[in-house]
Amino acid sequence: MTTVAAPSAGTALDRVDGPEKVTGRARYAYENVPADLAYAVVVQATVSRGEVRAVDADSVLQLPGMIATIWHENAPRLAPVEDAELTVLQSPRVAYRGQVVAVVVAETLESATEAARLLRVDYRPEPHDVELRPDHPGMYRPDHVNPNYATDSELGDPDTALAFASVVVDATYTTPAQHHNPIEPHATVALWDADGLTLYDATQSTSGVRATIAPLFALPPESVRVISPYVGGGFGGKGAPHAQVVLAALAAKQVGRPVKLAATRRQMFAVTGYRTPTVQRVRLGADEDGKLSAIVHEAFEQTATIKEFAEQTTVVTRMMYAAPHRRTSHRLVRLDVPVPTWMRAPGETPGMFALESAMDELAVACGIDPVELRVRNEPTIDPERGLPFSSRNLVACLRGGAERFGWAGRDPEPGVRRRGRQLIGTGVASSTYPVYRMPSQASARAEPGGGFTVRIAAADIGTGARTVLTQIAADALRVPPAQVRMEVGDSALPRASVAGGSSGTASWGTAVLRACEGLMDALHRRAGDVPPGGLEASADTAEELRSQRPLSRHAYGAQFAEVGVDLDTGEVRVLRLLGAFAAGRIINPKTARSQLIGGMTMGLSMALLEESVMDLEFGDYLNRDLAQYHVAACADVRDVDAFWIEEEDPDLNPMGSKGIGEIGIVGTAAAIANAVYHATGIRVRDLPIRLDRLIGGGI
Repeated sequence: MTTVAAPSAGTALDRVDGPEKVTGRARYAYENVPADLAYAVVVQATVSRGEVRAVDADSVLQLPGMIATIWHENAPRLAPVEDAELTVLQSPRVAYRGQVVAVVVAETLESATEAARLLRVDYRPEPHDVELRPDHPGMYRPDHVNPNYATDSELGDPDTALAFASVVVDATYTTPAQHHNPIEPHATVALWDADGLTLYDATQSTSGVRATIAPLFALPPESVRVISPYVGGGFGGKGAPHAQVVLAALAAKQVGRPVKLAATRRQMFAVTGYRTPTVQRVRLGADEDGKLSAIVHEAFEQTATIKEFAEQTTVVTRMMYAAPHRRTSHRLVRLDVPVPTWMRAPGETPGMFALESAMDELAVACGIDPVELRVRNEPTIDPERGLPFSSRNLVACLRGGAERFGWAGRDPEPGVRRRGRQLIGTGVASSTYPVYRMPSQASARAEPGGGFTVRIAAADIGTGARTVLTQIAADALRVPPAQVRMEVGDSALPRASVAGGSSGTASWGTAVLRACEGLMDALHRRAGDVPPGGLEASADTAEELRSQRPLSRHAYGAQFAEVGVDLDTGEVRVLRLLGAFAAGRIINPKTARSQLIGGMTMGLSMALLEESVMDLEFGDYLNRDLAQYHVAACADVRDVDAFWIEEEDPDLNPMGSKGIGEIGIVGTAAAIANAVYHATGIRVRDLPIRLDRLIGGGI
C-alpha cells in the first residue's frame, strides 16, 4: 500500500488539466474530425409565427459540394416526446423567429454556409406577439416553477400588514432577456455505426443528453454515447440538449455520414436558450426600526408557445428575511419567442436584484444603515418552510465584508461625494444560493501497475471540477493527487447529474468518495494486494440522498460595491467590488476564488451592460453578436476580490461543501445599483444601468 499522503482537500492545487488546455491538447466537441465528415448549417425562420409552405431544396442541391437539404417533408421521423423544442423538422409550424426550418449538409463548411444563405423558404405568416407586460391578458399561473418549486406561497395576512405598516416600499423592477455567450459554441459531431449513435457534444451533462436523445431516435440508452471531456463554458445554456444536438444526429442519419454542426453566435440568440426577462413588484412593510412585518414579491415572466419554462424568480424571497406576513407568486405568458432556459443562478439572480434593491430602498426610508437593516431581519429558522438551517452565516458575511470593505462611517446621504468629475457611492446586497445534491454514480479502480483510476460522467465546464474531484478521491484513497487519474465527460462512465445548480462537487464528490471508500475496504480485506486484473469498487448515492434529514440548506454571501458615475456622461465605473461568502468547506481555494470572482464579474456585466433587445415588429433580438450584446471585459473590472469565512456544516455531504459556481453573481447587480443610487440619488430599477437612465434621471 502507498504511504498515507497529506490531505489534498483545502489546498490550492493547480488544475490537473491545465497543461492540456494551455498547450492546445484539450479537444473540444467541434475539434473532433471523424473520417468522411460532412458539415451541416441550419436555416432559420424569418417569420415569428406561421407555417412553412415550401422549401426550394432542389435549387441549392445543384451547388458544388452539396449533399442534402433536409426539411420537414423529408426529414427522418422522430419519436414523439413532450419537449417540442427538440422535435425539429417534424412540422411546418413556426413558433418563433429563428426557429430551425431546414438544415443543409455539404462537403465543406463554406459550401454548407453558402447553400443555407441561398435556400429559399416560402412562409404563410401570422400575426405575432413578443411583448412581455404584467397586464398581458394571457398571463397564467404555471403548475410549478423551475425545477419543482411551488408557484406561489403565502403566510399570514400580508395585505393587512402592509396597510398598517409604518414604512412601506412598493416598487417595480425589471430585468431584460440575457444570453449566455460562452466562448465555445453549442456544437455537436454526430456519427452512426453498427453500435448506435455517438455524439461529441458541448454539454454540461453527457448522461442527460444520452437520456434525452435516445428516445427521440427510438434507441436504448446504451446505444447512445455522448463524449464531452472539455467544455468551453456553459453558464446553464448547455445544461440540457438544444436543437443542434438533434439536428446533427438527424442529418448524420439522413446522409449516412458523420456530420458536424455548430450554432453560430447569431444563431445562438434563438436556438440555445436565454434568461427570461422579468417584471417584478416588491412590497415591503416595516416598523420605524426597520423590522419587516410583510414581504410581497410578484414576478411576471415569459415563456415560449412550444415549451414552458418558468423561472423561480421569487422563491429566494421565501427564506431570506424574517417577516410574519408574506406572499410570493409567479405568473407566465406564452409568447412567440424562443424557449428560455437556465442561466447562471436562474431565479435567484433576477429575484435578488429586485429584493435587495427594495431592501436598500427600505433602509433609506427608515434611515437605517443597509447592513444593519439586513441584520435586524435575520431569521432563526427558514421563514416559510419552518425548518432549521443547516448553517446560516449571512450576518458573518455582512459584518466581515463591511469591515474589509471599509463600510464603517459611511455617509448615507446620496449624491454628495465627488472625486474629480465623478460622483462616488457605495452599496451592499446579500446573496444566497440553495445547496443541491443529486444522485450520481462513480467507480474507483486500483491499477495493477500502481495508481488509481476514478470514473464518473461528470462535466468540467471550466470550473475545475476534474481537479476538485481528484483531490476528494486522493484524500479518500490516502494518496497524493498525482496517483489519481480522473476520467469524466463520457456517458459510458458511471452516470452523473448535470453540471448545474452549483451541485457538482456535492453530488459527484459524494459518489467519488463513496466509491473510493469501497475500494479501500476491498483493499483492506486483501491486505493491500492488487490482483493482476486490478480491483474496482462502485457507488450509487441515490439511497444516501433519500435518507438525509430535512433542513434548509443554502450558501450565503454579501457583495459590496463602490462606483464612480461621470457627471457629464452618466458613465458608471465599478471602482471596487468585494464579496464575502459562507460556502461550507472550500475544497480548492484557487478554483473557488476563480469561480466567485467570475460570478461577480458576470453580475457586474448584468448590472451595467447585458441586455437582449427585442424588436417588437419583427419578433427577433436585434443585438445578436458580441459587438452589440455587451459583456464585461478586463477594463471593466478594476478591483474585484472575494473571500470566505470558515464554516463547518456536517449536514451537507461527506465533504461539508456548498456550491460556489453561482452565488457570486446573485447579489452583485443589486449591490452596484444600490451604489449608483448612493452616488447619484437616482434609483435605477430597470437593468441594465444605461447612460440614458442616469442622464434622463437628472444627474
